[in-house]
Amino acid sequence: MNDRAPGVSGNEPPSSGVGPLPASSTSIAALVGHLEAGEPRRITTWRQFDENTSMADEGKQAAESGGARSPHLADAVSGWFANGGGACWIVGAGQGGSVTGYEAALASLDAEVHSVITPDLWEGGDDGAAIAKVLARHCAAAPNRMAVLHTAKDADAAALPKLLGLNEEEAQHTTLYYPWLSVSGVSRGKSRLIPPSGHVAGTWARTDAEHGVHKAPAHVALRGGTRPQRSLTAAEQGALNHMGVNCLRALPGQGTLIWGARTLSQDRDWRYLKVRRLASHLTASISGETRWAAGERNDERLRATVRANVTSFLTRHWRAGALLGKTPEDSFHVICDESNNPPQTAQGNLSIEVGFAALRPAELISIVIVHQPPAE
Repeated sequence: MNDRAPGVSGNEPPSSGVGPLPASSTSIAALVGHLEAGEPRRITTWRQFDENTSMADEGKQAAESGGARSPHLADAVSGWFANGGGACWIVGAGQGGSVTGYEAALASLDAEVHSVITPDLWEGGDDGAAIAKVLARHCAAAPNRMAVLHTAKDADAAALPKLLGLNEEEAQHTTLYYPWLSVSGVSRGKSRLIPPSGHVAGTWARTDAEHGVHKAPAHVALRGGTRPQRSLTAAEQGALNHMGVNCLRALPGQGTLIWGARTLSQDRDWRYLKVRRLASHLTASISGETRWAAGERNDERLRATVRANVTSFLTRHWRAGALLGKTPEDSFHVICDESNNPPQTAQGNLSIEVGFAALRPAELISIVIVHQPPAE
């Protein structure tokens, strides 16, 4: 395969019984714009945004008039909903969007957020790279969160990954899309350029709903009457994809397509977006739904119950096509026994190790979940 060109690629259960582990959500976004800082606001429709003057006036009208408050927020919210996004949070980083303003905004996010969009990222000039770094660090520290970044409007896309200066863990939780999109104005019918991140994140949500988090959000058409800012050749796109930059391309009869689904990681295990998101989803689901075990006696009965719960959960994912392998045994393993819970720690932490085959059945990716007993 050509490495440069992408392919298509509740209630707490009782400790005495085995119950199915529900999957955690994967598709709630936060859109951080240059609004007045304040409490994040949760909305579920474009109409809620449009009717809230404190959000829409600073976003939609600024975009139409060329204002400098939050010029791209309204378009990102519109793109999110148009492409299949559901509930999302609107968060203000303050007018002008300083680095400290973004840090405060990110710290205020609800735990249910899975992707973060910063449509006004490059409006602060030289601060854009620093803000992107802050966002990548924030997502790397969260259990199930990805940064959806875009390049500056006329930036050299090939130079941006190096400019951001992300370490490996930050790069694993960061995606970058290029180029910008051309859309028609709401009131005057004039075309203008907007960042693609809101449209892209909405497409992630739609792909999750239709296929599952294990399906790569690539070779999928954007909705909303958009065209890429510029056309890319296959050679240009291949070189950028190799660097982790996901390109948007217009193809005859197919509209504008997301033509790549990679993180900025150069690690073979984590360069693919679907693998990173699947691993985060499995970790969050298993961790959240086995948390009850932290308050139980760490003995073989408990560990057997946990193994059965997690095995059942992963088997459902295997049957849904999220894991590779002819049998469940080929696709994953669950270790929660004396080998990783030795007697000297039996009344302390509960450790669960899971290995799963997302891409190559012979090479399992491991995640480790450790539950600590509640403080007395």
